[in-house]
Amino acid sequence: MTYSFVASKDASGSSKGLAPELQSLYRCIPESVSHVSHESFKGSKAESEFFGPDACELDIPRWTHFPEVPEDSDVSRKVRKALTRGQEENLFLRFNYARYRLGELVEKQAKRFSTKRSEEMVKWYQRVRQTRATIVDANMALVMAMARRTRIPHVDFPELVSEGNMALLRAIEKFDASRGFKFSTYACRAILKGYNRMATKTGRYNQRFPTEFDPDLERSDYDVMKHEMKQNDAIEELREVLSSNKANLTDVEKTVVVQRFALDPKGPDKKKTLKEVGQQVGLTTERVRQIQKKALEKLRLTLNEEYLAA
Repeated sequence: MTYSFVASKDASGSSKGLAPELQSLYRCIPESVSHVSHESFKGSKAESEFFGPDACELDIPRWTHFPEVPEDSDVSRKVRKALTRGQEENLFLRFNYARYRLGELVEKQAKRFSTKRSEEMVKWYQRVRQTRATIVDANMALVMAMARRTRIPHVDFPELVSEGNMALLRAIEKFDASRGFKFSTYACRAILKGYNRMATKTGRYNQRFPTEFDPDLERSDYDVMKHEMKQNDAIEELREVLSSNKANLTDVEKTVVVQRFALDPKGPDKKKTLKEVGQQVGLTTERVRQIQKKALEKLRLTLNEEYLAA
């Protein structure tokens, strides 16, 4: 069952007339409170049975082991004992009874605000949190065990523990102890479903983004760009030498160089072979090669004198 309220809080999120130390807790109370019903909740002695002086108290040590890798397995198992079926059932009934009482108060508070009722709401909300924390402490070893057995590509062990914790909390909210099943059976299935969803989501992400950006592994193109800039500058200098004929090339030599290396700014970018140039100027391939060699020597000397002397 679920109860909800909205009107019990003012615009600032705090209740009217509530003590300052309780206002932060009051603001944390959700607007809808659900619980797993049980016939014992309607009884007049339910509160004293679950939260009275004679209520069964469980000495469960708080879980303080947070390994970063699955190999860190020194978890003080000797001091942790599994809950009996009766203890587990009593713990979940206590948890759901606290939510049941909180839900009733939430429903009444939505109809008419009461400062006294808001204090009661905080009291039952604290009991809900404390009982849930006890259940979590009693079952954290289950999450660690499931995380150690699970392997999902590109998912670290702490992420598995975090997902397992969330699945454990969802299982606690929905578990019905009156059906006679152990909570570990129900929670294992919930944790595995959480891991399956995590694997599916991770797989889809890796398909869209197969590699992660790493600045340290990215190669700069500065050297390539610098080389291209120098090459373009050299071509422009060569074209200037050809246009002013500073190297004293003959018309045939100039034609051979321009056509062989595609140096005509208005012409095609494709370089011609020795044979193609020979057909254009009416000479043999070997003669074109000799002219090219002589022309390049003249250009080299001129460029050294004009541009590299300094």
